[in-house]
Amino acid sequence: MTGSEERLVKFLSAAGVASRRAAGDLVKAGRIAVNGRTIREPGFRILPADTVTLDGRPVEPAGRFHYIMLNKPRGYVCTNADPHAPRKAVDLIRLDPPVRLFSAGRLDKESEGMILFSNDGDYVARLTHPRYEIRKTYLVRVTREFTEPELTRIRTGITDGGEHLRVISIAPAGNCLYRIVLNEGKKREIRRLTAAVGSPTLELRRIRIGGLALGDLPQGAFRELTPEEVALTLEAHS
Repeated sequence: MTGSEERLVKFLSAAGVASRRAAGDLVKAGRIAVNGRTIREPGFRILPADTVTLDGRPVEPAGRFHYIMLNKPRGYVCTNADPHAPRKAVDLIRLDPPVRLFSAGRLDKESEGMILFSNDGDYVARLTHPRYEIRKTYLVRVTREFTEPELTRIRTGITDGGEHLRVISIAPAGNCLYRIVLNEGKKREIRRLTAAVGSPTLELRRIRIGGLALGDLPQGAFRELTPEEVALTLEAHS
């Protein structure tokens, strides 16, 4: 063994193909090849110059970061943790070679719109930690229009389940439609706020993160962000 060798399953896991245990299962199933030769031993070691493939497709070594925008449809969950979830938003993203991605923030199952995925842990942490104050903008349709006192209450904030919920701003955007800006995003925050004042949310769509808008990306579609767009998503107070 040399210092530059690496266990095959560790390489696969770092590349985002699967967890080490699942990567071992892929190897045992004969789905992994090294330099064109099928490998069935999870303990097999590779060199940096070796070419690794999964089902005939090259596996890209860890190191390249991906930043993905997805227009999430309703009915999909934003979790990597539940292997039994019937429809996961991350499964709509198909990269070749495959990369293990994590959502930078979430939308609940009934919500739709812009969500970002990456294999860059620092980027995901920065987008999701409240201290960075990255603003997210939503279009929210409710059962009836809010009264002025209700709008004031939403802006001031309410306490629900021991949490203080409030928006950065809320403004009318159409018939029973409002444009709402948050910079934290507690679990189901908007739905809890609108329900608390007696006009529950019917539709919720995220249209902007930081300084980057969803634009005309079709529902269910995804695309890679440019470096300039990645920087826009990290803009605070946009």
